[in-house]
Amino acid sequence: METPPCTRFLSALLFSLAFTSINLISAGRPASDKASTEFIRTACGTTTYPQLCFTSLAAHASVIQTNPKLLASTALSVTLSTARSTSSDMSTLLKRHGLTPREVSAMQDCVEELSDSVDQLKKSMGEMSQIKSSNFGLMINDIQTWVSAALTDEDTCANGFTENAMTENVRTVVNARIVNIAHMTSNALALINGYASLHH
Repeated sequence: METPPCTRFLSALLFSLAFTSINLISAGRPASDKASTEFIRTACGTTTYPQLCFTSLAAHASVIQTNPKLLASTALSVTLSTARSTSSDMSTLLKRHGLTPREVSAMQDCVEELSDSVDQLKKSMGEMSQIKSSNFGLMINDIQTWVSAALTDEDTCANGFTENAMTENVRTVVNARIVNIAHMTSNALALINGYASLHH
């Protein structure tokens, strides 16, 4: 049976559109995305946890491009988002039945420290959005101080679970999440320091 003309036309049109889209994508994006991805990979090489740095930022290559400020801002934004979800998870875990009194105490401290960490990262994000050459020194110092404080809070939280007698299940769950956010914060700080060094 012969294909109706309208169906043939639609098929040809769809094929043409798909082909054009593929050509536009292959013609326009990869060169810039490749440069952005390489920029991120190189910058992440200066951090303590380069693989985590790259995997957390590579998806944002089109936003970051090859801009050190956008790299530092995006690292902060991704870290803040992860810190918020980690803080929420710890609050949920705290309400779980079956925790020992020591675990409850360590978890309460951790939730408080993560809340402080989120606040410090939020302040850093706000300051980063307002940074310009006239106030650069003052603002970048504030940002470095706050992100360092956030990292200290996260490390304190993690230490609370290594020093106390914890059930292995709780320790494993908590450490995996807290260590991850601490590593992300450390990476963000390294990228912020890299951005700061360009203005000296």
